[in-house]
Amino acid sequence: MDALDHQLIALLRADARLSVATLAHRLKVSRGTVSNRIARLESDGVIVGYTLRLRPDSQPDEIVAWMSIAVEGNDTRAVIANLLGEPGVAGLHATNGRWDLLAELRAASLADLSTILERVRLIRGIQTSETSIHLTTYRH
Repeated sequence: MDALDHQLIALLRADARLSVATLAHRLKVSRGTVSNRIARLESDGVIVGYTLRLRPDSQPDEIVAWMSIAVEGNDTRAVIANLLGEPGVAGLHATNGRWDLLAELRAASLADLSTILERVRLIRGIQTSETSIHLTTYRH
């Protein structure tokens, strides 16, 4: 990836609904260049999907959980790629210490959370995990 790819990704992270024409204008390149770059980033697995962000208080009944994950050997990149493709994973962070990754999970119900946990635990390369349900936020 070069500087243009990084700029394109930054724009898409801020607003994935930007048109190819708008992206091309902001990056000062042709629409064809933007289309080709997006297609290559998708086929290379750099862009694994597009998502929607909601205000945290827009779904008050939503269950939020934090999953700490230990990864086997050198499987971190593969595990991250799989987790980024999991719809129940709202956020993913690398950490130090006992755990390698911290995943923020969001679910509509406990049954939905259970299904998400089952799918995540089946990802090859995850050695062990520990999940805690978010109860209250005191400071944001």
